[in-house]
Amino acid sequence: MPVQVKFNLLLMRRIIVVSGASRGIGRAIVDSLAQNSEILVIALSRDINTLSQHFGQRANVRCVKFDLSLDPEQQLGQSVADLSEIHGLINNAGHLEKGNFNELSQEAYERCLKVNFLGPIALTSFLYSRMSKGKAHVVNISTMGAFQGSVKFPGLSAYAASKAALCNFTEVFAEEQKLSGIRMNCLCLGSVNTEMLQAAFPGYQATTSPEEMGKFIADFTLNQGSIFHGKIIPVSSTTP
Repeated sequence: MPVQVKFNLLLMRRIIVVSGASRGIGRAIVDSLAQNSEILVIALSRDINTLSQHFGQRANVRCVKFDLSLDPEQQLGQSVADLSEIHGLINNAGHLEKGNFNELSQEAYERCLKVNFLGPIALTSFLYSRMSKGKAHVVNISTMGAFQGSVKFPGLSAYAASKAALCNFTEVFAEEQKLSGIRMNCLCLGSVNTEMLQAAFPGYQATTSPEEMGKFIADFTLNQGSIFHGKIIPVSSTTP
């Protein structure tokens, strides 16, 4: 059974929500954020057992079972009911479908769109009313394969196209939210040594670790929202 931790919200200066938090870059983001005892991290993942095993003892991490393909209100309603303000959202979770265009089914494209594009939009929409006006920073995690003008990789059309949609959404959302002060940016990541990288490019070894990228994303979310807004930013030292 997951350990139930009591949270003292009066001690928390900032509240950050992170999706896809049970492994890889997402886990590293939460690890980095949770080092600051004044930050409450709402860690979301379908794999609640792994999430709870890793973060269950952390006094400032709230683990929540969450599936981006399902209704966020039904899954998160009780978990965020006591939160009046949310200061950051990191749409990190992603789904990979690999195969050439003439091999992939329509369902494969729909799964990528659901998790990589429509899911983050639904989560952002659900949390929007709780986002701190003038302070909140939403960070969408995309890929260099979706960055305009970058090298493209055969077999990743469903994944890259769905992540490219997230890039475009970032720009339009930012234009609409100029008066609210809610900031949104999109980071297009290069290769990082994760399970997803190995699924996409078996045997390839990246020079960047999940811990390094997680620390960068955590710092960017906390400290760069006042400088960047509506930007699609490549974050890459290597690509396959």
